[in-house]
Amino acid sequence: MPGGCCQGPHAPPLPAAPTDRPPWALSCAFALQASLLCVFHLLLLPTFPPADPDLLLDPSRDRGALLAQSLFACGASSMLQTVLGTRLPLLHVPTFEFLIPAVVLSTRLPHPGSNGTDTPAPCTGPSCSTGGWDRTAREVSGAVVVAGLVQLALGLSGAGGWAARHCGPLVLAPTLSIMGLSAYKPAAAFCSASWSLALLLVLLAVLCSQHLGSCRLPRCTETRTPGFPVGTAIPALRRFSVLLPFAIAWLVCGVLAQLHVPWAQLSPVLPNATTPPPWLQLPYPGQLGWPQLSPLALGAGLAMGLAAGLSSLGCYAQCGGALGTAPPPPSACSRGLCTEALGSLLAGLLGGLGGSAASIPHASLASLTQAGSRCPVQLAALVCLLLGLSPRLAELLTHIPLPIHGSVLCVTYAVAVGAGISYFQRADIDSGRNVFVVGFTMFMGLLVPRWLGAAPTALATGWEVLDVLLHSLLTVPVVITGILSFVLENTVSGSPQERGLLPPRVQGSEPARVYGLPPALQCPLGPTGLRVFPLCFLCPRPEEEEGGCAVEEGSISPGEATRLLVKAGATAEAKAGGKDREPERCWWPDAV
Repeated sequence: MPGGCCQGPHAPPLPAAPTDRPPWALSCAFALQASLLCVFHLLLLPTFPPADPDLLLDPSRDRGALLAQSLFACGASSMLQTVLGTRLPLLHVPTFEFLIPAVVLSTRLPHPGSNGTDTPAPCTGPSCSTGGWDRTAREVSGAVVVAGLVQLALGLSGAGGWAARHCGPLVLAPTLSIMGLSAYKPAAAFCSASWSLALLLVLLAVLCSQHLGSCRLPRCTETRTPGFPVGTAIPALRRFSVLLPFAIAWLVCGVLAQLHVPWAQLSPVLPNATTPPPWLQLPYPGQLGWPQLSPLALGAGLAMGLAAGLSSLGCYAQCGGALGTAPPPPSACSRGLCTEALGSLLAGLLGGLGGSAASIPHASLASLTQAGSRCPVQLAALVCLLLGLSPRLAELLTHIPLPIHGSVLCVTYAVAVGAGISYFQRADIDSGRNVFVVGFTMFMGLLVPRWLGAAPTALATGWEVLDVLLHSLLTVPVVITGILSFVLENTVSGSPQERGLLPPRVQGSEPARVYGLPPALQCPLGPTGLRVFPLCFLCPRPEEEEGGCAVEEGSISPGEATRLLVKAGATAEAKAGGKDREPERCWWPDAV
């Protein structure tokens, strides 16, 4: 049957490839769903707990222009990412890796009136109308500019691609898991405004994506052959398992508002501005004040760039796994980091409070909805660009209730936790080496930020710039877990089977089709194109086109491992495979 609902158990469909082109109606609906996730993250900028809430909630600040400029920068960065970067169906947003260092920076800045000696100089410019708020915002914007330079250095130097080549399953598993678990505090804070509304959206998302995921509705086929398309069916509830619950929950809020139900979640996220923003305004650098580059902003910016780069590498791998293809090659990772850097630089120059990095919710959206086409993401980036030209429309988005933000965070970051756990099956989870690496790195990723939050003065080096850098890095769980797992995985001996470096069964698209450059750029940036610095790290290598590499013979002896839990038969298997063994093809290139 082409239509119908819940037709019985069947194998789940393969995710849509990035090169697929859905009909325009479906593409627009997918784009609306993706752009909503982008808006959710952007609205976290003013709602994230600051050092002085009175500064960030000053109604005289032009909130519409601030949100519009962030939307414009994210749309431009996302469009570049889908064309020149990794080409994965991902949108770039200001992630938590930007927000946490921004909060650390704001706590270190002296605010007017905080003590008797801090007397700000008279200011007569248009960007000095709110005193302490403008000083904090300009310092954070300066840190975002520094973060963009760090991301650009990671991409052009090839450091990001080199790190991605050495990230096996035992690096991605704890890193993705801790990235998902680290969002439970802001999600709970937003849901606490109305747990009933938050639970409604979560239950609807679970029903649409899981219980009713096999319900199919007729539609036009996605074929590009000439003539009239043939009618077929798609799992519509699964494809729109975020958009439909969001629409229903917001409709419930509107009905309750008309009934004058005194619920706190019906109020806007931000207070109303004293003067309404314009309907049309072209963002330009320095509109909200030029970024201020100070030593403290330099320390926070370094932490932002490193943390965002590490988070993006894990996000690339998660999205590639959701699409059923190989992890991105080093050249694609380097190009992706460069496009993120351009977005961060643009956001900082426009006065934004957050940079640009790959979004975990959008990577989770590809896994949750099984819709991984690149065309809708490009339309979503275009929508963000258009919203960035209208501060009045951008301000209307602030009326989305906080519990809806929290419930969307719960659903999307929970998928990231599951994606991290799924990587365990590729390695020998009974190995004591793997048990220690995973347990130790995840435990420390939760322990160290908790310790610094309870005792912020425990880490004091006497140099305030270094203090800001260390506090910003050590309060981001993904930094601690990612670095520790990377170091332990690549320094503790283990066999390729134990570490999960053998190729899994992949049924998705070929890596060259997913991460390959557009035809117009294949000649200048292809394997035989420009090989001069710094373009040499952005060009695909010939072995990347082949999709694999051989593990160096003799680098790891067969059966070599450090085991705390001895698995039955392990000794016999090691002896049996110890002689005349051919080099194996690895899934993570050059992982040693």
